Amino acid sequence: MGNVIGLVLPFFGLILLGYAAARITRQPLDALGWMNTFIVYVALPALFFNLLARTPVEQLTQWRFVFATTFSTFFVFALMFVIAAIGSRGNVAESTVKGLAAAYGNIGYMGPGLALLAFGDAAVVPVALIFCFDNTLHFIMAPLLMALSGGGDAQPPWRLALGVVRRVLFHPFILATIVGIGAAAISFQPPAPLQTLLDYLAGAAAPCALFAMGVTLALRPLRRVPGDMGFIVVIKLIVHPALVYVALSWIGDFPDVWLYAAVLLAALPTATNVYVIAQQYGVWVERASASVLVTTVVSVVTVTLLLYGLRNGLVPPDLFP
Repeated sequence: MGNVIGLVLPFFGLILLGYAAARITRQPLDALGWMNTFIVYVALPALFFNLLARTPVEQLTQWRFVFATTFSTFFVFALMFVIAAIGSRGNVAESTVKGLAAAYGNIGYMGPGLALLAFGDAAVVPVALIFCFDNTLHFIMAPLLMALSGGGDAQPPWRLALGVVRRVLFHPFILATIVGIGAAAISFQPPAPLQTLLDYLAGAAAPCALFAMGVTLALRPLRRVPGDMGFIVVIKLIVHPALVYVALSWIGDFPDVWLYAAVLLAALPTATNVYVIAQQYGVWVERASASVLVTTVVSVVTVTLLLYGLRNGLVPPDLFP
């Protein structure tokens, strides 16, 4: 157990340091803007490119894996959406944000660093595939359902579709993934000075992202716990990873690291992007922030226990060998 605690402590410790720093220094949330820009547009894209460019391209076409993980995420979203729609008597906009809170994990800030530290460089391909396709799913579902609810700006379907395509294709993480796959396909090796720069940026990605996450949590205080929080916590932290585990085992015969990395990413807490989406549409904003905070706190226990099970052979790599 000690080695697992040693594994997760730096990650949750960085979040805690960010939280404490924000409480002590009392800087406004806007002061975090340039760090977020560095993380999203520079450091994490460099990490994805660095890892994918060194990956054999044949490993990047595992469509059965993509189907299983993306369908699991969609099922979790739909499950929470239906529960929320019943409870809110058909409020589509609010149910959409609740669905995202249960399905949209922190696979950008926490996922790469934690999975690579736990399972090594072999985890980079499943992490990148999950990141690209899960984000594509969320980027499509959020504006589409908000438009159907009347919560977004009125616009013709073609403009809505164009906006979704643009948001997917020009997301810096997905661009970096595309470029990294292209570099792998042609066996491109950056010149030594450029590679050194990429290594510096990639090394800064996880610490900066986790620290920024802690700051964000501190500056969005928990004022009210939503009534649906119990559903969100259970579905996000327990149902989602369990469903990914069963789906990948059933579809079958993936490397152990791929299955374990996918389960770990599914078990991560709600992404801060859910708060951003809620704020963008003016729906369930304060409670979306509470979802991020509560699931993150609870995940300290659940992710630690999951990693202990994965690293000590308590979770078979295939339910249906």
